[in-house]
Amino acid sequence: MEKIKDRNTLAIVSGIIGLSGLMFVDVFSRKANLSKRSYREAAAGIFLSKRETKKTTGHFLGLIMNGAVSILGAKYIVSDLSKNGRDSIISKGVLAGIAVGAIATVIPNIVPKNSVKPKDATSNLSYVFSNIVYGLLTTFSAAKLGHDSLFDTPPQNNYLNPTEQTSEETRLTDEVVAQFN
Repeated sequence: MEKIKDRNTLAIVSGIIGLSGLMFVDVFSRKANLSKRSYREAAAGIFLSKRETKKTTGHFLGLIMNGAVSILGAKYIVSDLSKNGRDSIISKGVLAGIAVGAIATVIPNIVPKNSVKPKDATSNLSYVFSNIVYGLLTTFSAAKLGHDSLFDTPPQNNYLNPTEQTSEETRLTDEVVAQFN
């Protein structure tokens, strides 16, 4: 399989993969009565009345809004992986999912016009779990689908000469000296 070489395309693809996981958990949570409102309804509630959010068009609007936030979150995740490497994917995914999800959950809750604010702890915990799944899937897919060239950025402080040798440089120097003795 050919790897994705463009960061924006990678953000779109990995964001949609993460969104699909988020929606799967959200639908399951809603059907199991763990959450009183779906993520789509909460997102659409920023723009629509409570009655309108329950319609198919309201769900579709909520899906579009969730998709936009998911892709923006994926753009952050791709950027973070480019700067900090693709190691520790699980911890980076959980952290990114919680951070992006916190922002995505706070925005609908602070909008005064929002008619579908989730106020119960179970719904909000369901959203947190959905966001963790989103972060894990998005981070994993970005790390695996992205071309290696996206992740080999030069260090940000390479303009300064080191003042001390690293342990590896010291060991190599000691080995070279030992060969000549």
